[in-house]
Amino acid sequence: MNVLNLDDFSIEEINKILDLAQEFREGKKVDYQGKKIVANLFFEPSTRTHYSFDMAALRLGCRTQNFDTNNSSLKKGETLYDTVKTFESFGVDALVIRHVENEYYKQLVDKIKVPILNGGDGTGNHPSQSLLDLLTIRQEFRKFEGLKVVIVGDIKHSRVAHTNMKVMQRLGMQVYTSGPEEYKEEGCNYVALDEIINQVDVVMLLRVQHERHTTAMAETVEEYHELFGINQNRVEKMKENAIIMHPAPFNRNVEIADDIVECSKARIFKQVENGVFVRMALLHMALGQE
Repeated sequence: MNVLNLDDFSIEEINKILDLAQEFREGKKVDYQGKKIVANLFFEPSTRTHYSFDMAALRLGCRTQNFDTNNSSLKKGETLYDTVKTFESFGVDALVIRHVENEYYKQLVDKIKVPILNGGDGTGNHPSQSLLDLLTIRQEFRKFEGLKVVIVGDIKHSRVAHTNMKVMQRLGMQVYTSGPEEYKEEGCNYVALDEIINQVDVVMLLRVQHERHTTAMAETVEEYHELFGINQNRVEKMKENAIIMHPAPFNRNVEIADDIVECSKARIFKQVENGVFVRMALLHMALGQE
């Protein structure tokens, strides 16, 4: 089973993944006894996704290989396909891949026979992040239907936003976006943050992805935080049971004030915890055991 784009999964299948992830969180045990090998091929920097996939594999009793782009034949001109094919030839049982190119996996799926799990493709998709976000929301509210979410920040360059907007709407959630005009996308239900913050159940913040920009951000850091950042004043306007989320890495005192990162409404580190359990579920299913 490949995990490339959540559009490939039915709502029933998405809920099955979330159910299995919750079982792992509650103590379900699986042990492959070192008989399966998972290769993590990250062609872009990553902490949470890379190492939570690594931890997920280790908790399942798998062995792992972690690809180092700086000490690889990429420096000699080797292509993505040839790198991936090499790891398949080594005999690995699953491949976790992140790449800067949108839908990089289209050049691989008909040629690579072992499961591919997409750890993020350019500005396009980030299925495992969306699933851990959904798990966190479901744990909080016990449902999706009827919830309101505002995604705040660099919508244009965010694979997290693009994946979450689609799957959340499929699940019956009402999704708004907010942030700098230069990073908005047409048709994405754009609203002013201060006009919607008291109505939503989830405030999901995004990092400004400077590495994907061709020009500098119009706002200074201070201006961004004043206009779009979550501080104590905005927290006080939120609904009593509303939560704050962020896929991370987050910039303190830019998207979120330092004293709000671990406040009672914040679920940022719970998202990180859930990431391991969601990725355990995905690996277990990809390896053909569910």
